[in-house]
Amino acid sequence: MTVRTILISQQPPKANSPYAEITAKYGVEFDFVPFFSIEPLSSREFRGQRINILDHTAIVFSARSTIDAFFQLCNELRVKIPETMKYFCTTEAVAMYLQKHIVYRKRKIFFGDGTPASLITQIGAKHKGEKFLIATSDSTNNDITGLFEKNGLDFKSAMFVKSVSRDLKSLSLGNYDMIVLYNPSDVKSLYENFPDFEQGNIRFVSYGKSVVKAMNDAGLKIEISAPTATAPSVAKAIELYLEKAE
Repeated sequence: MTVRTILISQQPPKANSPYAEITAKYGVEFDFVPFFSIEPLSSREFRGQRINILDHTAIVFSARSTIDAFFQLCNELRVKIPETMKYFCTTEAVAMYLQKHIVYRKRKIFFGDGTPASLITQIGAKHKGEKFLIATSDSTNNDITGLFEKNGLDFKSAMFVKSVSRDLKSLSLGNYDMIVLYNPSDVKSLYENFPDFEQGNIRFVSYGKSVVKAMNDAGLKIEISAPTATAPSVAKAIELYLEKAE
């Protein structure tokens, strides 16, 4: 069965997108529609977790959205973050985003290479005695908390943002030959908008480990999984698939 129309559950890409090359080469059409949005928790929702931010000496961030939500909640709750607070981020991009809220000082801001293991490396023996607060969302996987527990670190996790399903009812999913999902919240939104959805001939693409379980639990058959050694991106995975189909 030929693939002509592909729905990707993300914001449209910026200029120089590889999808434009795929369209030119294979004649497929891409639509980009986010399935959910990220919203900060209200102060009331956060208080329900019974977390005292000032009980901690270090904060762990893996996304810019949780950084904004964290400082917004601190303002609402009138929590003054001490100058001694340390920040551990999964990537340099996330760490640099802290400049929006605080003065960037290398002695208190540390970042990894995007993997949970790199965070443990940054903590090392020097920072092992900190009391960590891991800022999460409702769709965060537990890779980071699992490693913190395995390494005997003193930590708690707290949710600062939540995913909210967008209204997708104007979409005609049956018009698409392929749909790409990235997050368990994509699956949640799919079935909240279309409770009677049946896959039929639609081919699904999963990106990342976290969404695979949600798709399997929902009974969705996955045609393409990425990233892989040969297909590190969704665009490359789709290109290889179309190449084989020719």
